[in-house]
Amino acid sequence: MSSFADDLHAALAGPDRAISPKYFYDTKGSALFEQICELPEYYPTRTEVGLLKRHAAEIAARMGPQAQLIEYGAGALIKVRLLLAHLPTCHSFVPVDISGPHLLAACEALQRDFPSLSITPVVADFTRDHQMPTAPSNGQRIGFFPGSSIGNFTPDEALRFLRLLREELDGGALLIGADLIKDPAVLHAAYNDSNGITARFNLNLLHHAQRELGLEFNPQGFDHYAFYEPRHHRIEMHLLPRGVQELQLQGQRYRLSPGESLHTENSHKYSVEGFQAVAREAGFQPQQCWTDERGWFSLHWLAA
Repeated sequence: MSSFADDLHAALAGPDRAISPKYFYDTKGSALFEQICELPEYYPTRTEVGLLKRHAAEIAARMGPQAQLIEYGAGALIKVRLLLAHLPTCHSFVPVDISGPHLLAACEALQRDFPSLSITPVVADFTRDHQMPTAPSNGQRIGFFPGSSIGNFTPDEALRFLRLLREELDGGALLIGADLIKDPAVLHAAYNDSNGITARFNLNLLHHAQRELGLEFNPQGFDHYAFYEPRHHRIEMHLLPRGVQELQLQGQRYRLSPGESLHTENSHKYSVEGFQAVAREAGFQPQQCWTDERGWFSLHWLAA
């Protein structure tokens, strides 16, 4: 299993110079992402929360009594509260996230608000095999993957990940958010906010590596760059060097020249039909889709 150090060495060595966006999410990066979710330009969180508020009771009815709710990439545990408020007989809640301290702090806050809820946090990379608590004997296992995080995967990666979830959910269901194709100007504004929070979030990948791995680099040596690539229906985020930049990681030196970049994130956008086709290929059966009035975001109920 590769580590942050292995993946960063591979990215800096090239030729693709791409690294998984999961490495944004140390404690600092998780806090920055929470700030992004509050920005006026960043529509996905606001829009999805509106859908959850509108349809939470219907979704909870689909889950049924004694459901074990598993949230992947759980973060601050804000959206799941909208569901838990309608699940008084929930068997247990299992939040899974790569950022341990951030997850545990969020679980403490959630426990105070839902004192009778059984919460079992799992600190893990949810895209890989991980240990899960025992499934309930008399209720469904329900996955919850909100946000537009499925868009961070390439199409092949998304298919593999959905197949992993279908196996883990074992006859239950998955509630998943998918951002929809829309006006590129709206997308550009969402990933290039006027307050520069997304830029700080992007640059935090290097700062995370500095704190955890001892990466040496010039903190003023890189610019945030995000754009919509229409052929692949995705936002791409990169770190562009300002002039020649030299980085040192665990005794290895790397050089990035102007025009080269470190590719830090993709965010693919889907049509409703396109996403449902991927879900079917992964072995799910799409049963319900909720979208907002502008058709900007979608929530899907997929039977496993």
